[in-house]
Formats: sequence, C-alpha cells, structure tokens
Amino acid sequence: MKKEQKRTKTEEKIIEIIESIRPYINMDGGDLEFIKYEDGYVFVHLSGHCAECELQDLTISNSLEATLQSEIKEIKGVINVDI
Repeated sequence: MKKEQKRTKTEEKIIEIIESIRPYINMDGGDLEFIKYEDGYVFVHLSGHCAECELQDLTISNSLEATLQSEIKEIKGVINVDI
C-alpha cells in the first residue's frame, strides 16, 4: 500500500478551490479531480460529461484557472490530463 504524501499549503488551497467549483461541474454531469501541483501548474482530470464536452477548455480556463490564479498568485496554468 502506498503512503499518502503530505500536501503543501498551496496544494491544500488548490483542493479547497476545486471542491468549491465541483458542485457546479457535477450539476452538468461532470466531475473534476485534482491530480498534482508541479512547477506552478495544476494538473486535473475532467470526467463524466465534461470529458467529452467541446467546451472543456473554457471550463478549465474561464472557471478553474481564473479562480485559482486570483487566489494563488504562483499558479501559471491548469492542465487537464487523461488518466
């Protein structure tokens, strides 16, 4: 069994923000999962209806990235990854 890594304060804040946005994504039949934070970039995974939606880039940039950058100045961007 893999040990749970301790999260940084920045990661905890990122997760808090993601959790505040998640209900809105869930209402459209999608979901959003935090993967990691590395070198100023937040890696997430969109699933459900959001994974197939042609507007997923707008969801990432206009909602999640904008919110994260307004709260955490060191965020350079958000990257959606397939897992």
